[in-house]
Amino acid sequence: MVASLTDKQIQHLYWRAGFGITPKELKKVQSYSKKKLIDHLFEQSNAVKPLYVDLGILKKNPEQLTKDEKKEFRKLQNQKVLEMNTLWFQQMQKTEGILREKMTLFFQNHFSVRLRMPQIMLHFHNTIRKHALGNFGEMLMEVSKSPAMIRYLNNRQNRKGSPNENFAREVMELFTLGRDNKYTETDIKEAARAFTGWDFDKQFEFVFRKNRHDTGVKTVLGKTGNFNGEDIITILLKEQQTANYITEKIYRFIVNDSPDPKNIKTLAKAFYESNYDIESLLRDIFMSKWFYDQKNIGVKIKSPVDLITGLGRQFNTTYEKPKALFFIQRKLNQMLFYPPNVAGWPGGRYWVDSSTLMIRLKLGSIILNNGVIDIDIKDDMPENRMIQKKSKKTGLAKRIRATGDWNAFLPHLNNTNKKDLVDFLIQPQLSETAQKIIAASKNDNTQEFIVELLSLPEYQLC
Repeated sequence: MVASLTDKQIQHLYWRAGFGITPKELKKVQSYSKKKLIDHLFEQSNAVKPLYVDLGILKKNPEQLTKDEKKEFRKLQNQKVLEMNTLWFQQMQKTEGILREKMTLFFQNHFSVRLRMPQIMLHFHNTIRKHALGNFGEMLMEVSKSPAMIRYLNNRQNRKGSPNENFAREVMELFTLGRDNKYTETDIKEAARAFTGWDFDKQFEFVFRKNRHDTGVKTVLGKTGNFNGEDIITILLKEQQTANYITEKIYRFIVNDSPDPKNIKTLAKAFYESNYDIESLLRDIFMSKWFYDQKNIGVKIKSPVDLITGLGRQFNTTYEKPKALFFIQRKLNQMLFYPPNVAGWPGGRYWVDSSTLMIRLKLGSIILNNGVIDIDIKDDMPENRMIQKKSKKTGLAKRIRATGDWNAFLPHLNNTNKKDLVDFLIQPQLSETAQKIIAASKNDNTQEFIVELLSLPEYQLC
């Protein structure tokens, strides 16, 4: 008989491949072999469910709008991006296809774009969603040609005789080879010439403008020819270093912030030989023995999205108003569709400082007990501008009107004694301090004890 994973190992897999597991889901898969469980995760994520937002007037050409329509157009720009934010959270919380959502989250951060243009951001997001478990090379090509990427990295200004190097630099430094790997400044300048002419039209469709393209000979990474943009991407994909870089980045995201060089080398070689098949790489990780080593369990700091979505899935949380969700994201420094820069969120210890830690420790109580959170309005986030229109005060105290469905959680536990609750909710080994806190707890109310567990620093890890 093929051995099954332990409950702790299953929870580990579901946190790294998704956003945790519910007691009901755990009961269902406890008897599965490792292979059957991993097959199950991929089968549930086979279908591609695009994010859909009714863009209305935003689908029109702004130049053809009336004065009143232009006013409505500008108003909807921010509203629709926020609507996309809410819908993505809902999808992550409700879907069975958690692995596709998790890898969409990864690649949306890898190909980091921040624009208040829902017309092209929705297409960009759904392009990543489509390829998240597919072929990295195909995703790279399609994302590079997306209006969102072209706009964000200024390739519309990249013309023959006056090249703009932004995209050429980032496609090497952030999207393929990694910083200071293999390429030179000359390679960037030559690659920029190859990407001249890449643009999009008024219908937000990719176009190649021949009159803006530099047809001269270029030399990139030791190869010489009359290259265009597609040629450069093909050259980058032929470099083993691209497979090394993407593999290590996924390893840090899925396994451990401190990569094991031996594991990376083995995985990257197979990833390259598979022609950049993302599913194959993930299967190699999840099927390995080392993935379930104790040194890899409960050692990653949950991103704010992991934390919020994990609570949402386990306790079926709902928010009375979407703005509450925006507030929480803002306070925890990760708002979907609003990354800090082209490098995205670095993750790891970036998620925790003196301010965010206090909110994190209180989040379970805030969501499940309708707690209060202080909102400090201080940047150009769209949800903050909405607040400022109503009040110019800062340091506002906002009650997060949210509810958790305890019936979605408690009835599906085999036991509700304190030890079993700790085992289910806490991934890392408990510190001596946490053990003393739990041992000293006189709380016999199961719901209140669960909230106490959610307030432990250990709950911040997965």
